[in-house]
Amino acid sequence: MTHAWIPVVAGALQDEDGRWLMHKRPLEKHHGGLWEFPGGKVERHENPRNALVRELFEELGIAVPQENCVEAAFAQDRSADAEKPIVILLYRIAQWDGEPRALEGEAVGWFTPKEIAGLAKPPLDIALAEQLFKKL
Repeated sequence: MTHAWIPVVAGALQDEDGRWLMHKRPLEKHHGGLWEFPGGKVERHENPRNALVRELFEELGIAVPQENCVEAAFAQDRSADAEKPIVILLYRIAQWDGEPRALEGEAVGWFTPKEIAGLAKPPLDIALAEQLFKKL
């Protein structure tokens, strides 16, 4: 089964100080060097939470139980030239095992919502951050 859209998942990890983790994209990738919520594509055999657990382990080296992934927001690529638009499902995560580190990207950092507003981000991450922080 193929989708007419590309399903992507991302995690909004919040620490005990109320800061949020952002991941800097690898320079050689699309939107390279921009900050994003960590995550990636949902494979054909996965549901979104399974994909997020896998992606966070691969990108950050952390273990997240599926039940710790709470739906928070979504954003869709609305550009007219997108043959297969990207849809990102964002999950809020407050508990995980391990210390997040940049295994696939350039860096990770912890930021306040105000600091995140000032980071250079891909368009869909801008929309996700606006939705997430509006609910707080």
